[in-house]
Amino acid sequence: MDILIITAQLVLSLSILVILHELGHFIPARLFKTRVEKFYLFFDPWFSIFKIKKGDTEYGIGWLPLGGYVKIAGMVDESMDKEQLKQPAQPWEFRAKPAWQRLIIMVGGVTVNLILGMFIYAMVLFVWGKEFLPIKNVTSGIMIADSLIYDAGFRNGDQLLEVNGIVPEDFRDANLALLLETSTFAKVKRNNEIINIPIEEGLAEKIIELKQPVAFYEAFPAVIAEFPDTSTAKKAGLKVNDQIIAINKTSVQWFAELSETLKPLSGKNADITVLRGKDSVTVNCPISVEGKIGFAPFGPDKFFKTEVKKYSFFASFPAGIKTGAQTLGNYVKQFKLVFTKAGAKQVGGFASMAKQFDSKWDWRKFWGFTAFLSIALAFMNILPIPALDGGHVVFLIYEIITGKQPNEKFLEKAQLVGMVLLLSLLLFANGNDLYKWIVNLMG
Repeated sequence: MDILIITAQLVLSLSILVILHELGHFIPARLFKTRVEKFYLFFDPWFSIFKIKKGDTEYGIGWLPLGGYVKIAGMVDESMDKEQLKQPAQPWEFRAKPAWQRLIIMVGGVTVNLILGMFIYAMVLFVWGKEFLPIKNVTSGIMIADSLIYDAGFRNGDQLLEVNGIVPEDFRDANLALLLETSTFAKVKRNNEIINIPIEEGLAEKIIELKQPVAFYEAFPAVIAEFPDTSTAKKAGLKVNDQIIAINKTSVQWFAELSETLKPLSGKNADITVLRGKDSVTVNCPISVEGKIGFAPFGPDKFFKTEVKKYSFFASFPAGIKTGAQTLGNYVKQFKLVFTKAGAKQVGGFASMAKQFDSKWDWRKFWGFTAFLSIALAFMNILPIPALDGGHVVFLIYEIITGKQPNEKFLEKAQLVGMVLLLSLLLFANGNDLYKWIVNLMG
Protein backbone atom coordinates (compact mmCIF):
# COMPACT_ATOMS: atom_id res chain seq x y z
CA MET A 1 0.00 0.00 0.00
CA ASP A 2 2.89 2.37 0.84
CA ILE A 3 4.42 2.01 -2.62
CA LEU A 4 1.04 2.80 -4.23
CA ILE A 5 0.68 6.02 -2.22
CA ILE A 6 4.25 7.08 -3.07
CA THR A 7 3.74 6.23 -6.76
CA ALA A 8 0.42 8.12 -6.84
CA GLN A 9 2.10 11.23 -5.41
CA LEU A 10 4.96 11.03 -7.93
CA VAL A 11 2.61 10.55 -10.91
CA LEU A 12 0.30 13.36 -9.77
CA SER A 13 3.20 15.75 -9.19
CA LEU A 14 4.79 15.04 -12.59
CA SER A 15 1.41 15.18 -14.35
CA ILE A 16 0.69 18.66 -12.95
CA LEU A 17 4.12 19.92 -13.98
CA VAL A 18 4.06 18.36 -17.47
CA ILE A 19 0.54 19.54 -18.32
CA LEU A 20 1.23 23.12 -17.22
CA HIS A 21 4.62 23.13 -18.95
CA GLU A 22 3.04 22.06 -22.24
CA LEU A 23 0.27 24.65 -21.76
CA GLY A 24 3.10 27.19 -21.63
CA HIS A 25 3.86 26.24 -25.25
CA PHE A 26 0.26 25.60 -26.30
CA ILE A 27 -1.29 28.93 -25.24
CA PRO A 28 1.16 31.30 -27.01
CA ALA A 29 1.10 29.02 -30.07
CA ARG A 30 -2.67 29.40 -30.29
CA LEU A 31 -2.47 33.14 -29.59
CA PHE A 32 -0.13 33.48 -32.57
CA LYS A 33 -2.54 31.35 -34.67
CA THR A 34 -0.11 28.45 -34.90
CA ARG A 35 -1.69 25.04 -35.36
CA VAL A 36 -1.09 22.54 -32.54
CA GLU A 37 -1.66 19.02 -33.83
CA LYS A 38 -1.20 17.10 -30.55
CA PHE A 39 -1.27 17.82 -26.81
CA TYR A 40 -0.19 14.78 -24.79
CA LEU A 41 0.48 13.88 -21.18
CA PHE A 42 3.15 11.14 -21.39
CA PHE A 43 4.41 9.74 -24.67
CA ASP A 44 2.36 7.59 -27.03
CA PRO A 45 4.62 5.48 -29.27
CA TRP A 46 2.43 3.01 -31.21
CA PHE A 47 -0.70 3.65 -29.14
CA SER A 48 -2.27 5.90 -26.50
CA ILE A 49 -4.38 5.17 -23.40
CA PHE A 50 -6.86 7.91 -24.23
CA LYS A 51 -7.31 10.44 -27.02
CA ILE A 52 -9.93 12.85 -28.29
CA LYS A 53 -9.81 15.35 -31.14
CA LYS A 54 -11.18 18.88 -30.83
CA GLY A 55 -10.66 21.21 -33.74
CA ASP A 56 -7.18 20.76 -35.17
CA THR A 57 -5.74 19.32 -31.95
CA GLU A 58 -5.66 15.74 -30.67
CA TYR A 59 -5.61 15.62 -26.86
CA GLY A 60 -4.47 12.40 -25.22
CA ILE A 61 -2.66 10.42 -22.53
CA GLY A 62 0.22 8.19 -23.60
CA TRP A 63 1.34 4.97 -21.93
CA LEU A 64 5.04 5.89 -21.48
CA PRO A 65 5.31 8.19 -18.41
CA LEU A 66 8.49 10.03 -19.38
CA GLY A 67 7.05 13.53 -19.79
CA GLY A 68 4.69 14.94 -22.36
CA TYR A 69 4.65 17.04 -25.52
CA VAL A 70 2.79 19.34 -27.84
CA LYS A 71 3.27 18.73 -31.56
CA ILE A 72 3.30 22.10 -33.27
CA ALA A 73 2.78 22.13 -37.03
CA GLY A 74 5.88 23.00 -39.05
CA MET A 75 8.36 22.55 -36.23
CA VAL A 76 11.38 20.25 -36.03
CA ASP A 77 10.66 18.40 -32.78
CA GLU A 78 10.78 14.93 -31.20
CA SER A 79 8.16 13.65 -33.66
CA MET A 80 10.77 14.03 -36.46
CA ASP A 81 7.94 14.57 -38.98
CA LYS A 82 10.07 15.17 -42.09
CA GLU A 83 7.22 14.76 -44.59
CA GLN A 84 5.45 17.89 -43.33
CA LEU A 85 8.65 19.91 -43.61
CA LYS A 86 9.11 18.92 -47.28
CA GLN A 87 5.97 20.86 -48.16
CA PRO A 88 5.89 24.66 -48.65
CA ALA A 89 5.42 26.53 -45.36
CA GLN A 90 1.78 27.29 -44.54
CA PRO A 91 0.62 30.44 -42.67
CA TRP A 92 -0.49 28.40 -39.63
CA GLU A 93 2.88 26.63 -39.25
CA PHE A 94 5.54 27.37 -36.67
CA ARG A 95 8.24 27.90 -39.31
CA ALA A 96 6.11 30.58 -41.02
CA LYS A 97 5.91 32.77 -37.90
CA PRO A 98 8.31 35.61 -37.08
CA ALA A 99 11.32 34.56 -34.99
CA TRP A 100 10.18 36.62 -31.95
CA GLN A 101 6.84 34.77 -31.89
CA ARG A 102 8.59 31.41 -32.14
CA LEU A 103 10.89 32.44 -29.30
CA ILE A 104 7.93 33.28 -27.04
CA ILE A 105 6.33 29.91 -27.87
CA MET A 106 9.54 28.07 -26.98
CA VAL A 107 10.23 29.84 -23.65
CA GLY A 108 6.58 29.51 -22.59
CA GLY A 109 7.01 26.13 -20.88
CA VAL A 110 10.05 27.16 -18.86
CA THR A 111 8.36 30.43 -17.88
CA VAL A 112 5.27 28.61 -16.63
CA ASN A 113 7.36 26.17 -14.55
CA LEU A 114 9.36 28.98 -13.00
CA ILE A 115 6.26 31.00 -12.10
CA LEU A 116 4.43 27.86 -10.96
CA GLY A 117 7.24 26.88 -8.58
CA MET A 118 7.26 30.32 -6.99
CA PHE A 119 3.45 30.36 -6.77
CA ILE A 120 3.35 26.96 -5.04
CA TYR A 121 6.03 28.09 -2.58
CA ALA A 122 3.93 31.19 -1.87
CA MET A 123 0.81 29.13 -1.20
CA VAL A 124 2.74 26.69 1.03
CA LEU A 125 4.01 29.65 3.07
CA PHE A 126 0.51 31.14 3.25
CA VAL A 127 -1.17 27.90 4.37
CA TRP A 128 1.50 26.34 6.60
CA GLY A 129 4.09 29.06 7.12
CA LYS A 130 7.83 28.40 7.19
CA GLU A 131 9.11 26.09 9.91
CA PHE A 132 12.81 26.42 10.57
CA LEU A 133 15.44 25.72 13.20
CA PRO A 134 17.42 28.87 14.12
CA ILE A 135 21.08 28.04 14.68
CA LYS A 136 20.94 29.84 18.04
CA ASN A 137 18.48 27.17 19.20
CA VAL A 138 20.98 24.36 18.53
CA THR A 139 22.40 24.87 22.01
CA SER A 140 24.24 21.52 22.11
CA GLY A 141 26.21 22.46 19.00
CA ILE A 142 26.94 20.35 15.96
CA MET A 143 27.83 16.71 15.41
CA ILE A 144 30.23 16.33 12.48
CA ALA A 145 29.21 13.82 9.83
CA ASP A 146 32.66 12.52 8.89
CA SER A 147 36.38 12.83 9.53
CA LEU A 148 36.55 15.14 6.50
CA ILE A 149 34.63 17.73 8.49
CA TYR A 150 36.99 17.16 11.42
CA ASP A 151 39.97 17.71 9.10
CA ALA A 152 38.34 20.93 7.87
CA GLY A 153 38.53 22.24 11.44
CA PHE A 154 35.13 21.50 13.01
CA ARG A 155 34.71 19.68 16.31
CA ASN A 156 31.73 17.98 17.93
CA GLY A 157 29.91 20.46 20.14
CA ASP A 158 30.95 23.54 18.13
CA GLN A 159 28.20 26.15 18.23
CA LEU A 160 27.75 27.54 14.74
CA LEU A 161 27.52 31.33 14.63
CA GLU A 162 28.01 32.49 11.02
CA VAL A 163 28.72 31.28 7.48
CA ASN A 164 30.47 33.77 5.19
CA GLY A 165 29.74 36.55 7.66
CA ILE A 166 26.00 35.86 7.62
CA VAL A 167 23.87 34.32 10.35
CA PRO A 168 21.78 31.69 8.49
CA GLU A 169 18.09 31.80 9.37
CA ASP A 170 17.83 28.01 9.28
CA PHE A 171 20.35 25.40 10.43
CA ARG A 172 19.84 23.63 7.07
CA ASP A 173 20.86 26.81 5.24
CA ALA A 174 24.23 26.65 6.99
CA ASN A 175 24.85 23.15 5.64
CA LEU A 176 23.92 24.19 2.10
CA ALA A 177 26.12 27.29 2.23
CA LEU A 178 29.16 25.33 3.41
CA LEU A 179 28.78 22.76 0.63
CA LEU A 180 27.69 24.93 -2.29
CA GLU A 181 29.57 28.22 -1.99
CA THR A 182 32.93 28.32 -3.77
CA SER A 183 34.71 30.38 -1.11
CA THR A 184 33.45 29.66 2.38
CA PHE A 185 34.37 30.23 6.00
CA ALA A 186 32.48 29.50 9.17
CA LYS A 187 32.57 31.11 12.59
CA VAL A 188 31.99 28.85 15.59
CA LYS A 189 32.07 29.13 19.36
CA ARG A 190 34.18 26.47 21.08
CA ASN A 191 34.77 26.53 24.84
CA ASN A 192 33.93 30.25 24.97
CA GLU A 193 36.43 30.94 22.16
CA ILE A 194 35.39 32.33 18.75
CA ILE A 195 37.11 30.45 15.90
CA ASN A 196 37.08 31.15 12.15
CA ILE A 197 37.25 28.01 10.00
CA PRO A 198 38.12 28.36 6.27
CA ILE A 199 36.57 25.71 4.02
CA GLU A 200 38.60 24.49 1.08
CA GLU A 201 36.99 24.23 -2.34
CA GLY A 202 36.04 20.68 -3.29
CA LEU A 203 34.79 19.67 0.15
CA ALA A 204 31.29 19.07 -1.23
CA GLU A 205 32.56 16.57 -3.80
CA LYS A 206 34.47 14.65 -1.13
CA ILE A 207 31.42 14.51 1.14
CA ILE A 208 29.22 13.30 -1.75
CA GLU A 209 31.79 10.59 -2.49
CA LEU A 210 31.20 9.33 1.05
CA LYS A 211 27.42 9.46 0.44
CA GLN A 212 26.98 12.04 3.18
CA PRO A 213 23.95 14.32 2.61
CA VAL A 214 25.23 17.04 4.96
CA ALA A 215 28.44 18.34 6.57
CA PHE A 216 27.12 18.11 10.11
CA TYR A 217 24.03 17.36 12.17
CA GLU A 218 22.41 18.89 15.19
CA ALA A 219 23.99 17.13 18.16
CA PHE A 220 21.13 15.30 19.87
CA PRO A 221 21.13 12.27 22.22
CA ALA A 222 20.22 8.71 21.21
CA VAL A 223 16.78 8.35 22.79
CA ILE A 224 14.63 5.40 21.69
CA ALA A 225 11.30 6.40 20.12
CA GLU A 226 10.04 3.04 18.79
CA PHE A 227 11.06 -0.48 17.82
CA PRO A 228 10.38 -2.52 14.67
CA ASP A 229 8.80 -5.93 15.21
CA THR A 230 12.11 -7.72 14.66
CA SER A 231 14.11 -5.50 17.05
CA THR A 232 16.85 -7.28 18.99
CA ALA A 233 17.10 -4.23 21.28
CA LYS A 234 13.50 -4.68 22.42
CA LYS A 235 13.99 -8.40 23.01
CA ALA A 236 17.12 -7.61 25.05
CA GLY A 237 15.09 -5.42 27.39
CA LEU A 238 15.51 -1.85 26.11
CA LYS A 239 12.45 0.41 26.32
CA VAL A 240 10.98 3.49 24.66
CA ASN A 241 12.49 6.72 26.11
CA ASP A 242 15.73 4.94 27.11
CA GLN A 243 18.74 7.16 26.33
CA ILE A 244 21.81 5.20 25.17
CA ILE A 245 24.86 6.54 27.00
CA ALA A 246 27.49 3.80 26.51
CA ILE A 247 28.39 0.73 24.40
CA ASN A 248 30.74 -1.71 26.14
CA LYS A 249 31.58 1.14 28.55
CA THR A 250 32.54 3.43 25.64
CA SER A 251 30.67 6.70 26.18
CA VAL A 252 28.02 7.67 23.61
CA GLN A 253 26.92 11.27 23.99
CA TRP A 254 25.13 11.83 20.67
CA PHE A 255 23.02 9.72 18.31
CA ALA A 256 25.42 10.45 15.42
CA GLU A 257 28.18 8.64 17.37
CA LEU A 258 26.14 5.45 17.68
CA SER A 259 26.71 4.06 14.19
CA GLU A 260 30.52 4.34 14.33
CA THR A 261 30.57 2.80 17.82
CA LEU A 262 28.42 -0.19 16.81
CA LYS A 263 30.03 -0.89 13.42
CA PRO A 264 33.17 -2.65 14.79
CA LEU A 265 30.87 -4.87 16.88
CA SER A 266 28.84 -6.19 13.91
CA GLY A 267 27.66 -9.77 14.45
CA LYS A 268 28.68 -9.76 18.12
CA ASN A 269 26.99 -9.03 21.44
CA ALA A 270 27.56 -5.79 23.33
CA ASP A 271 26.63 -4.27 26.69
CA ILE A 272 24.26 -1.35 26.03
CA THR A 273 24.02 1.13 28.91
CA VAL A 274 21.01 3.42 28.94
CA LEU A 275 19.66 6.18 31.14
CA ARG A 276 16.14 5.17 32.21
CA GLY A 277 14.60 7.96 34.24
CA LYS A 278 17.28 8.70 36.83
CA ASP A 279 18.78 5.22 36.73
CA SER A 280 21.38 3.68 34.44
CA VAL A 281 20.60 0.18 33.16
CA THR A 282 22.88 -2.18 31.22
CA VAL A 283 21.61 -4.97 28.96
CA ASN A 284 23.45 -7.40 26.72
CA CYS A 285 22.24 -7.08 23.14
CA PRO A 286 23.12 -8.78 19.80
CA ILE A 287 24.45 -6.43 17.10
CA SER A 288 23.32 -7.17 13.52
CA VAL A 289 25.80 -7.67 10.68
CA GLU A 290 24.81 -4.16 9.54
CA GLY A 291 25.96 -2.78 12.90
CA LYS A 292 22.47 -2.02 14.26
CA ILE A 293 20.36 -3.03 17.26
CA GLY A 294 16.96 -2.13 15.82
CA PHE A 295 15.27 1.05 16.99
CA ALA A 296 14.11 4.41 15.68
CA PRO A 297 15.32 7.48 17.62
CA PHE A 298 13.52 10.66 18.48
CA GLY A 299 14.64 13.25 15.93
CA PRO A 300 16.11 16.69 16.62
CA ASP A 301 12.61 18.21 16.73
CA LYS A 302 12.18 16.69 20.20
CA PHE A 303 15.27 18.43 21.55
CA PHE A 304 15.38 21.76 19.73
CA LYS A 305 12.75 24.43 19.45
CA THR A 306 11.78 25.13 15.87
CA GLU A 307 10.03 28.34 14.92
CA VAL A 308 7.23 28.96 12.44
CA LYS A 309 7.05 32.17 10.47
CA LYS A 310 3.52 32.94 9.29
CA TYR A 311 2.68 34.92 6.14
CA SER A 312 -0.43 36.83 5.15
CA PHE A 313 -1.86 36.16 1.69
CA PHE A 314 -0.16 39.17 0.09
CA ALA A 315 3.11 38.80 2.03
CA SER A 316 3.38 35.18 0.87
CA PHE A 317 3.99 36.18 -2.77
CA PRO A 318 7.30 38.07 -2.36
CA ALA A 319 8.38 35.35 0.11
CA GLY A 320 7.47 32.65 -2.44
CA ILE A 321 9.42 34.46 -5.18
CA LYS A 322 12.44 34.72 -2.85
CA THR A 323 12.20 31.03 -1.93
CA GLY A 324 11.93 30.06 -5.60
CA ALA A 325 14.93 32.21 -6.52
CA GLN A 326 17.00 30.70 -3.69
CA THR A 327 15.95 27.19 -4.76
CA LEU A 328 16.99 27.91 -8.34
CA GLY A 329 20.33 29.37 -7.20
CA ASN A 330 21.10 26.35 -5.01
CA TYR A 331 20.06 23.95 -7.77
CA VAL A 332 22.40 25.65 -10.26
CA LYS A 333 25.26 25.43 -7.73
CA GLN A 334 24.54 21.74 -7.11
CA PHE A 335 24.30 21.06 -10.85
CA LYS A 336 28.02 21.65 -11.34
CA LEU A 337 28.68 18.65 -9.07
CA VAL A 338 26.99 16.39 -11.65
CA PHE A 339 30.13 16.74 -13.78
CA THR A 340 32.35 15.34 -11.02
CA LYS A 341 32.93 11.61 -10.53
CA ALA A 342 31.28 11.64 -7.10
CA GLY A 343 28.34 13.76 -8.23
CA ALA A 344 27.63 11.59 -11.28
CA LYS A 345 27.19 8.56 -9.01
CA GLN A 346 24.45 10.38 -7.12
CA VAL A 347 22.37 11.24 -10.20
CA GLY A 348 19.00 9.54 -9.77
CA GLY A 349 15.86 8.86 -11.76
CA PHE A 350 12.24 8.20 -10.89
CA ALA A 351 13.05 6.02 -7.87
CA SER A 352 15.14 8.81 -6.34
CA MET A 353 12.29 11.27 -6.88
CA ALA A 354 9.78 8.84 -5.37
CA LYS A 355 11.86 8.68 -2.16
CA GLN A 356 11.12 12.35 -1.55
CA PHE A 357 7.45 11.55 -0.89
CA ASP A 358 6.09 10.03 2.33
CA SER A 359 4.30 6.68 2.50
CA LYS A 360 1.43 8.63 4.07
CA TRP A 361 -0.10 11.39 1.99
CA ASP A 362 1.38 14.66 3.27
CA TRP A 363 0.08 17.65 1.28
CA ARG A 364 2.65 20.05 2.71
CA LYS A 365 5.55 17.82 1.65
CA PHE A 366 3.84 17.00 -1.66
CA TRP A 367 3.47 20.64 -2.66
CA GLY A 368 6.91 21.58 -1.35
CA PHE A 369 8.63 18.94 -3.47
CA THR A 370 6.40 19.70 -6.47
CA ALA A 371 7.52 23.33 -6.26
CA PHE A 372 11.15 22.21 -6.19
CA LEU A 373 10.59 19.91 -9.20
CA SER A 374 8.95 22.76 -11.10
CA ILE A 375 11.99 25.01 -10.54
CA ALA A 376 14.36 22.15 -11.45
CA LEU A 377 12.35 21.36 -14.60
CA ALA A 378 12.54 25.01 -15.67
CA PHE A 379 16.33 25.02 -15.31
CA MET A 380 16.86 21.66 -17.01
CA ASN A 381 14.64 22.61 -19.96
CA ILE A 382 16.43 25.89 -20.63
CA LEU A 383 19.83 24.18 -20.95
CA PRO A 384 21.20 24.74 -24.48
CA ILE A 385 20.81 21.11 -25.54
CA PRO A 386 19.09 20.21 -28.82
CA ALA A 387 15.68 18.57 -28.21
CA LEU A 388 15.22 20.69 -25.08
CA ASP A 389 13.51 24.09 -25.13
CA GLY A 390 16.90 25.70 -24.50
CA GLY A 391 18.31 24.18 -27.69
CA HIS A 392 15.49 25.66 -29.78
CA VAL A 393 15.99 29.02 -28.02
CA VAL A 394 19.69 29.07 -28.97
CA PHE A 395 18.86 28.55 -32.65
CA LEU A 396 16.15 31.22 -32.53
CA ILE A 397 18.45 33.76 -30.90
CA TYR A 398 21.02 32.99 -33.61
CA GLU A 399 18.35 33.65 -36.24
CA ILE A 400 17.26 36.93 -34.62
CA ILE A 401 20.88 38.18 -34.45
CA THR A 402 22.00 37.05 -37.91
CA GLY A 403 18.70 37.26 -39.77
CA LYS A 404 19.36 33.75 -41.11
CA GLN A 405 17.33 30.66 -40.24
CA PRO A 406 19.41 27.51 -39.56
CA ASN A 407 19.20 24.85 -42.27
CA GLU A 408 16.35 22.38 -41.63
CA LYS A 409 18.66 19.41 -42.23
CA PHE A 410 20.99 20.76 -39.55
CA LEU A 411 18.05 21.23 -37.15
CA GLU A 412 16.91 17.65 -37.79
CA LYS A 413 20.38 16.25 -37.04
CA ALA A 414 20.73 18.46 -33.94
CA GLN A 415 17.32 17.27 -32.72
CA LEU A 416 18.35 13.65 -33.20
CA VAL A 417 21.64 14.16 -31.32
CA GLY A 418 19.77 15.88 -28.50
CA MET A 419 17.25 13.04 -28.24
CA VAL A 420 20.08 10.49 -28.02
CA LEU A 421 21.76 12.55 -25.27
CA LEU A 422 18.52 12.85 -23.28
CA LEU A 423 17.73 9.15 -23.64
CA SER A 424 21.27 8.30 -22.51
CA LEU A 425 20.91 10.57 -19.47
CA LEU A 426 17.54 9.00 -18.66
CA LEU A 427 19.01 5.49 -18.83
CA PHE A 428 22.04 6.54 -16.79
CA ALA A 429 19.96 8.18 -14.03
CA ASN A 430 17.54 5.27 -13.68
CA GLY A 431 20.42 2.81 -14.06
CA ASN A 432 22.03 4.46 -11.04
CA ASP A 433 18.83 3.88 -9.07
CA LEU A 434 18.77 0.23 -10.14
CA TYR A 435 22.44 -0.25 -9.21
CA LYS A 436 21.91 1.27 -5.74
CA TRP A 437 18.86 -0.95 -5.21
CA ILE A 438 20.81 -4.10 -6.15
CA VAL A 439 23.75 -3.11 -3.88
CA ASN A 440 21.39 -2.52 -0.95
CA LEU A 441 19.60 -5.79 -1.65
CA MET A 442 22.88 -7.70 -1.55
CA GLY A 443 23.72 -6.06 1.77
